[in-house]
Parts: sequence; C-alpha cells; structure tokens
Amino acid sequence: MTNATTYGLSISLDRPFDATVEATRAALAAEGFGVLMEADLRATFRKKLNVDTPPYVILGACSPPHALEALQADPDLGLLLPCNVIVRRDQAAGRTVVAAIDPVVVLGVAANPALHPVALVIRERLARVLAALETAP
Repeated sequence: MTNATTYGLSISLDRPFDATVEATRAALAAEGFGVLMEADLRATFRKKLNVDTPPYVILGACSPPHALEALQADPDLGLLLPCNVIVRRDQAAGRTVVAAIDPVVVLGVAANPALHPVALVIRERLARVLAALETAP
C-alpha cells in the first residue's frame, strides 16, 4: 500500500535492502527513468563521521524527455531535478522503505503552470514504480 507524505510517496516492503535497491533500479528503468546519480548515505556517514547508520541510498532518477520538456518551460528548473527516490532500511520495523519525491509538489515551487502537466505524468510513473515493487515476487 502506497503511503503519502506532504512531499512524497512511499511503500514499506518485507524484502532485503540490497535486493530492493536492485529491484528499484529495474522498476525505474521499466518506466523510462535513468539513474543519474546514486548516494550511499550509510557509507558516507561511516567514512566522514565514523557513525554507523541503517542502509540508506538516494537514487537520482531522470526521465530525459520529461526533463527536457520541463527545462524548456523553465531553464532554471535543473535546480529541482532529478527526482529523488530513496531506499532505506527501517530497522525498528524490520522492513525496507522505498520513497519517491512528489514532482507535483517539487515543481510547484517554480509556480509555472506549464510544468504542472509534466509533473502529473512523472508522479503517475513514479507511483507505477512503487506499485511494481509492491507486486514483485
């Protein structure tokens, strides 16, 4: 079941973290997203702060045709791209959480009505990514 926050959509899965990261990459690719960047926060915190935290990865996802359309409407929109998708381990619940930014909320910051249709399409596609993860074996 997909949950919503004021700025994103999320699901909680009874799956191992590493397998969920790989499945998330595959689900994003199936919806036409590429992963432009990946940040392993656990590794960063361990290296820079000598602090051990639960696994946490940020995937910077991009749909090139939609990114181009949005940038043509507002060239400075790159400040709000890519769409971040996180995979994190909820140690207390013993589950893995996958969450995606809500592009309608993020692109709403730009206050450009031309961006709203693009944001709706991207939100729908990210919701399908989460739905695919929920139903995957």
